[in-house]
Amino acid sequence: MWNNRAQGRVDAAEPGTSGRYQERMIDQLPSHYPCAKLKLDQFFLQWLSEHQDLVSTLVDDIQAGRPIHAPSQPVGPSPLSPSTAHMIFASTPPLSPSKTRSPSTPLSPARRSMSTLGGSQKRGPLATIPQFYFPQPSANAAAGPGVLLLEPASRDFVQRIDTHYDTLGVPGGLLQKAFVKMMQEVCELPSMVAYTLFRRLCGGEAVVDEERSVVPRDKLIKYWTGRSLVAASPAKRAFECLRPDDQDHLLFQDLWPLLECVLRYHPGLEFLAETAEFQRKYAETVIHRIFYSLNKCGSGRLNFREFRSGDLMDALYALDRENDINKILKFFSYEHFYVIYCKFWELDQDHDFLLDKNDLAHYSNCALSYVIVDRIFEEAPRKFKPNTPPGKMCYEDFVWFILSEEDKTTDTALTYWFRCVDLDGDGVIRPREMLHFYEEQLRRLEGWNQEPVQFEDLLCQLHDMLAPSKEGAFTLRDLKRTKPQSGLFFSALFSLHKFVSFENRDPFAQRAEAAEFAGLSDWDKFAKIEYFRLASEDDQQEQAGGLDADDGM
Repeated sequence: MWNNRAQGRVDAAEPGTSGRYQERMIDQLPSHYPCAKLKLDQFFLQWLSEHQDLVSTLVDDIQAGRPIHAPSQPVGPSPLSPSTAHMIFASTPPLSPSKTRSPSTPLSPARRSMSTLGGSQKRGPLATIPQFYFPQPSANAAAGPGVLLLEPASRDFVQRIDTHYDTLGVPGGLLQKAFVKMMQEVCELPSMVAYTLFRRLCGGEAVVDEERSVVPRDKLIKYWTGRSLVAASPAKRAFECLRPDDQDHLLFQDLWPLLECVLRYHPGLEFLAETAEFQRKYAETVIHRIFYSLNKCGSGRLNFREFRSGDLMDALYALDRENDINKILKFFSYEHFYVIYCKFWELDQDHDFLLDKNDLAHYSNCALSYVIVDRIFEEAPRKFKPNTPPGKMCYEDFVWFILSEEDKTTDTALTYWFRCVDLDGDGVIRPREMLHFYEEQLRRLEGWNQEPVQFEDLLCQLHDMLAPSKEGAFTLRDLKRTKPQSGLFFSALFSLHKFVSFENRDPFAQRAEAAEFAGLSDWDKFAKIEYFRLASEDDQQEQAGGLDADDGM
């Protein structure tokens, strides 16, 4: 009974199983049936020895380079050979028509030879699939629109362009207003980018004649197809419209035409039309904010990956939807510019648009320690703008400073302050480096009659709050992982007002403040409060000036 069941289990395998598989099945027989196992071992050895001559002959033929022929006569039957298997294992299913039994193993030369012969049979012609992916523009793409017009997407693009040129065009092309409308509808470009592209295609004129300047159809199609923008994303299209021909990134000056269009065409900035100096400072501030937010490495070269990953495209689309420029908090808010500029102007006592250490030390009523001010002027967080006089900070460097100081939850701010505190530059902040900054903070706390927090207690609190991967060693990755709590790490070391405010925090006041400024970042909240303060001071000065004038009368 056991022999029949065992034989049925072996034959249940797929026809053509190798001797290796059969040997494995034999090894699985129970140890209390030694006779059955010995008998099966005998059958297997007998089958293997009878085919040894065939295997040796085939190997010799292959080594000698002679053609290999399948044996015309079957080898003598063995108890496990295919010709006699049905006599032993009656339950073996019949072979499928596409399969034939072979006495050789699956890896034998005979099997490989037969499979090679079978694979050499003639096959039908392969189907030709046209190219559907164009990673780079073809060499002839810039020669004219005909190169890419064979593609369906290009044909559809040209048809939609032709429709606008036929319905809205004038002799020679499209005027600016019609061109911008077409680029918004057909190419999904923000209007400010479309204005910039119009100026570019008109020869890069600073001010175009809106009643006469036109963009010809062929010039637009050549530009669009030459940069492979037909099937590109809106972000890629905007980037290419701003990027110069001779570089693959954006520099500070490459965004200047975009800001000139924002100042000229956005209704929320019409009040600046007569103040060219403030227009220039507004544009400069916005560009600095864009690079601060997107170009986190601080290289000054904004590539497409950084351009795409930020919020700039959302802000550009918001310019089309919102007439109130102050509601666009990302980059373009005039109130934010006003706060930054006024803060700089308050510190710049001689109004030469440069700050020294003493000027910066007065920021926010002397909130910063002298030690951290020294590190900033040592250019530890970032190199100052080239050609800046030694020991001076220009407006661009101040923008980076104030954005980092007032919102320590961003990656750029954390990197900025981490480089300041990492004295040896090894990528790890250790207790000895923290103590170097906190010693002055401790003396200032005592001068304010505040109950001092000993360094050991502070270190334990920060360690529990941030949970660094290695005890006593804070890395930049640890700080980025624990935002927004990581901002307190730096405030405790060198920002007195923020540290005292945290130590004396009122949970109820915090809850009310969170409800009032819900959805705003730390920078947005700071700018809103500071703008209200500055506006109130201006109103008071105007009222005081009016009273003095009345008294003089």
